[in-house]
Amino acid sequence: MYKCNISDMFLEQSFKKETNLNFRLFTFIKYLGGSLLVFLAAMVGQLPLSIAVLLTGKMPRNNADLYSLFDSNVFLFFALLSFVFVIIGLYLVVEKLHKQKFLTIITSRQKIDWARIFFSFGLWLIISVILFFSSYFYDSTDVVLQFNLIPFLILFAITLLLMPIQTTAEELIFRGYLMQGFYNLSLNKWFPLLMTSLIFGTMHIMNPEVEKLGYLILVYYVGSGLFLGIITLMDEGTELALGFHAANNIVASLLITTDFTVFQTHSIFKDVSEPSIDFEVFFPVLVLFPLLIYFFSKKYKWNNWKDKLIGSKNVSSL
Repeated sequence: MYKCNISDMFLEQSFKKETNLNFRLFTFIKYLGGSLLVFLAAMVGQLPLSIAVLLTGKMPRNNADLYSLFDSNVFLFFALLSFVFVIIGLYLVVEKLHKQKFLTIITSRQKIDWARIFFSFGLWLIISVILFFSSYFYDSTDVVLQFNLIPFLILFAITLLLMPIQTTAEELIFRGYLMQGFYNLSLNKWFPLLMTSLIFGTMHIMNPEVEKLGYLILVYYVGSGLFLGIITLMDEGTELALGFHAANNIVASLLITTDFTVFQTHSIFKDVSEPSIDFEVFFPVLVLFPLLIYFFSKKYKWNNWKDKLIGSKNVSSL
């Protein structure tokens, strides 16, 4: 009988012991079906925005037209609202379709480690704010202050209420549900890590910043997915990824916005520079993320790197 090893416990929680290829393909089809159901839940969640657009009597031809129909706070609320439906859909898929506890796509621990979430959140929040103000005080030529108290307070409420739901939904889909699904198919660790990172990156291809900056910006998104996947596998749960992703998007919403990013908000500052690809785009992937992985590894005493990241299932012991 196979005994679950702590090094692959998070992925093991969804593992189906039958290793026949046909059964594995059937199991993976269930994951594809579950993903479709989650996508349909997202479509249902977008109905309020669609109805609001219809009530304006205008038909937007592109993202710019769509953004112009509403105040940015109103649009952000509708955009984030759909992720409430995504979370509900994902919960039902995991619990009803796969007959798993929802906790199993969050962590391998007996309960969610909130300390990990808040530590990762606080760490990346502090780093992001320090980096921004360091850059701002060094050269503020292309950054303007646009603080407006009432719209900002409304933005603050919307962001704190709904942004964590959005980031949690994305993390549980990519670093939880899909990573476990690809593991059941491949019986190894590197394939789920690679595939979820690539899918996560390419899912951003419709973002307006990709249109402005070109496909090279996808290196940042794929690299971010790889970073989040690595810390999930090494830490045996999504808690660190959940905290990081929430801090990243909250800072992007409240601190600084541009005219070419996916969320244009009543933030404190606005970047009015001409968009371009430079080292600043790749700095997190090449420098910050490796340093964060190293820091987390020391704090949480990670080991068995090879097995946790690229190890394969020993089916002979089943």
